[in-house]
Amino acid sequence: MKQRTIAVFTGNRAEYGLQYPILRAIDRHPDLDYRLLVSGAHLDPNYGRTLDEIRADGFHIDAEVIIEMDAASLYGTAQAIGSGILSISRVLNELKPDMMVVYADRFEGLAAVIAASQMNIPTAHIEGGDLTEGGALDDSVRHAMTKLSHLHFTTNHQATNRILGMGEESWRVHTVGFPAIDLISEGRFAKEVEIVEKLGLDVSRPIMLFTQHSVSTEFDQARLQLVPSLEAIEKLAAEGVQTLLTYPNNDAGGQAIIESLEVFRARCIPGTQIRPSLGRHLYHGVLALARNQSIRVACIGNSSSGLKETPAFGCPTVNIGSRQEGRLRGQNVVDAGYDADAITKAMKKCLFDDSFRLVCRDAENPYWLGDAGPKIADVLATVSLDSQIIRKRMTLRGETMDGWFR
Repeated sequence: MKQRTIAVFTGNRAEYGLQYPILRAIDRHPDLDYRLLVSGAHLDPNYGRTLDEIRADGFHIDAEVIIEMDAASLYGTAQAIGSGILSISRVLNELKPDMMVVYADRFEGLAAVIAASQMNIPTAHIEGGDLTEGGALDDSVRHAMTKLSHLHFTTNHQATNRILGMGEESWRVHTVGFPAIDLISEGRFAKEVEIVEKLGLDVSRPIMLFTQHSVSTEFDQARLQLVPSLEAIEKLAAEGVQTLLTYPNNDAGGQAIIESLEVFRARCIPGTQIRPSLGRHLYHGVLALARNQSIRVACIGNSSSGLKETPAFGCPTVNIGSRQEGRLRGQNVVDAGYDADAITKAMKKCLFDDSFRLVCRDAENPYWLGDAGPKIADVLATVSLDSQIIRKRMTLRGETMDGWFR
């Protein structure tokens, strides 16, 4: 049997960390071969230029796809989508893959799925059906990607039900769980000794891992929304709490956050450090410290990782603002608005409330199913690639009964 060539697109550091188990499973599958398309923030030195991390993981990069991007405005985002479609379609025309894999809900992924689907390349979308109703454009992008794609791999049963509710045929939808947990369950992250050595942390003192992204419908408020978070971090720093702050995504409003973080860095507040990117290995390693009940660790901000990845470590989380509103979460999450006192109170609960920390440690992980990468690879290797996969059918007939559409 001829190996199928699977094009895998990644345009963001966090996205790649979640795709690693999928890439690895495709690489290991005897009937599959991959072509890795790297784009977006991976190629931008302002966001850590994470190509080295990908190569260090042992993957070959088959195309560096340049997307012209001005991260200061939504106009720039719209232009970047157009630029991405042009660049990605040229690469796909050269590589001629059998299938394409795209992830989640970002504008780079939307450009990739438009290019692939319009070229009749069967496209698999991972993490569709989720909800983030708090003002980001993610839901609109994610659901649009779902309707353009031909196969769907979801992280939870609620997401599967939503995709079926969109009229997608049931054979296209596969509930596989959250891919990143494959690596977490294997212990593929930095251990305490490496964390102390590389990040200079003192595990006898509390540690916070902070990432705050802009909210796309409120991108012009990104700088202002960051202020109470930094005030809370500074307040706890005076009490001996250490904080690792990482850069946001390259979304509209992201540059304003970076500028504010650099001003914060210049103040040299003891116990705080800022990094463009930690990489999956170190990021998960810090979260994993929470498994040791003697080490006080919390994840802070509005990143989806605070809801999807922290339950696997039993790590308490402060979710700030509206960005993740509506997303499935475990019992380890405390919500706080853009208010320094509320954020400080939530941080202290996560770090110092031992009864809550025990709840977090034992909380059920709503994203855990296991072996997501191999499950995805098996479907990619066996699904029929005849005309049926391209010819999508709507399962909702629009019939009425007692005045209601069915």
